[in-house]
Formats: sequence, structure tokens, C-alpha cells
Amino acid sequence: METESPISLQQHPRVLQNERQVVRKAGRQAIRQFLESHTCFSVLRASGKVVVFDTRIPIQLAFYALVEHDMQCAPLWDPTQCQFVGLLTVTDFVDILRHYRSSGMDVADLAVHSIKDILVYATKQDAVRARGFRCADSNCTLKQACQLMLTNGQDYLPIVFADDMRVLSCMTYTNILEHLVTHFREQRRLFDDSIVDLKIGTYGDSLVSVTPNQTLSDALGLMKKHKLSALPVVDAGTHKIVGVYSRSDITFLTKAIDAEDAVRNLDMPLADILSQTRQDVTTPDALRTCSPSHTLQAIFESFAQLRFHRLYVVDTEERLVGIVSARDLVAYFLHDEDQA
Repeated sequence: METESPISLQQHPRVLQNERQVVRKAGRQAIRQFLESHTCFSVLRASGKVVVFDTRIPIQLAFYALVEHDMQCAPLWDPTQCQFVGLLTVTDFVDILRHYRSSGMDVADLAVHSIKDILVYATKQDAVRARGFRCADSNCTLKQACQLMLTNGQDYLPIVFADDMRVLSCMTYTNILEHLVTHFREQRRLFDDSIVDLKIGTYGDSLVSVTPNQTLSDALGLMKKHKLSALPVVDAGTHKIVGVYSRSDITFLTKAIDAEDAVRNLDMPLADILSQTRQDVTTPDALRTCSPSHTLQAIFESFAQLRFHRLYVVDTEERLVGIVSARDLVAYFLHDEDQA
């Protein structure tokens, strides 16, 4: 029986690494081709609703309308310009409340001042981020839409019908992944590497977290500083993850009697906030965990069942070691292959 020379044995790790890189590249390319072959229109639900606000209505009224319709954002229509000029999100209202509180201003003004007046003022004061109205044609490819969202740092992308500029939907990274896991088919095993090996997500010193004893105001300040939409809540002693606070959780607002009461709620400990949060297993922002050894294939299979916004990577002691978001997954496939 022939034996391999020492030189060929030394080459095995390199050969294996090259094969792994080839498979990773093929996996990225397969997803890219899928995204290029499907349009934004294909992601739209068979039925749904879009809420649009006239910029002249009071901003507080607009917020309660979002809550009533269970919507996270709404396009803004300026009747004087006869065009869409931006998006209003529930988190904008939270940021405006925080600004009013820190400035000592009367939050009762929110009941009478229009969306346009408040947002123009808040943008100048750096209380909210100016977005403009960046949208995508319903016929553009999903790859183009993903690139637009990643480039502009958008969590919501309005999809418009080109013929008359109607807004058909506001697409998210989660919507894109839903379409991907439902319709993508591949016979080859291309996604067997772990998410840690693929460097998908945030790990180590880059992680930002809060403890249950910190206030809601503390958490919102950290999220604004680091441009995050959610924070893991970690026990200070054990470092185990005990919950998640998301900017989309507006329980403290919906239970407030008025705007002044909502501002007072900013001093509530996160432990109290989490105890009031809707504990619905179908909520995309619910706490979902995985291990560092989870493969990309396993992540997709989990997403197909749970439709999460993000996964929290924990060790065997349930201590937080990383976070993988829907955005991270989309960004991985659109990275230049030379950087893989």
C-alpha cells in the first residue's frame, strides 16, 4: 500500500481550507443569484396594509395611530410638495420624548404640533436622524434593495409602484429572509460552517448590553449612541442573558396616561419594563438563543420556524457571547467574495 509523503500531509490543512473557501463562495453566489432573480414585488404579502400620514397632523395623534394599527413605521406625505418626504417610526416618538425631557420642554406640545414642525425641529436638534424618503421600485431586484438598505443604514425600505408612486409596503431584512427561506432551493450542502467561523454577527468587546437595574432611559441612550435597535439584558453577577429590550417595545408608552406620564416612565428599571412586555412566542423581538457551533444552515432552519429579528449567541452557561441579526445574515451574502 502506498503512503503519502510528509509534504503531502502538510498540505492537507491548506487543501481543506481552500475547499472550504470554495464552498463558502459558492454559497454566497447561490444566494446572490437568488436575490438577483427575484424582485421586491415578489416579497409583498397577498394582503396587507400601509398607513400614510399627512405631515400636517399632530405627531402625538400619528403615534397613537401607529399603535392602533400595530405598525412600526409610516411614510410621510407632504401635501404642499405633493410627494413623500420621509418615514415616521415609533422610535422617532421615543427619541422626541427623550429630547423634550432632557431639554425641560413641555411635552404637551406634542398634542398640538404637527409631524412636520416637530420632526424639522428635532432633526435640527439632533434628537432624531434625518432619513429623507429613500425607496425602491417594486420591480427592482432584492439584491438591489438589500444593497440600498445596507448602504443607507435603513431598517425599513418603502416599496413603491413606479407608475403612480403608491407605497405598497415597507420592507425589512426579516421580510427578505422570510422570502429566502421559503423559496430558495439548493441541493448542495453549502452552509455547514458555523456562524462564528463565518464571522457573522457581533462578538467580544463590540457587544453592548444592559443590566436589569438600569433604567429605560439608560438603555435608550445606549441604543441611540451605538445605533442599535435592541439590547440584551444581562445579569450583572452571572453575565447570563435574562431578556431583551427592543426600541420597538412601546409598552411604557401605551400604558402611560399622557405624555408627561410617558416621560416619567423613562426612569423605570428595565426589570419592570420586561415584566410588562408582551410575552408572545411569535414576537420577532423575543429572546432567541443559539450556540457558537450553530451552522448557517441551522440558523436558516430556525428562522423558518421562528421568524426572529436577531439571535443571541450563548455559551454552555447561557452567558452572552455574540449577537446575529437578520441584517447581519443579509450583509454576509452581499460582501465582496474576495473578503470571504
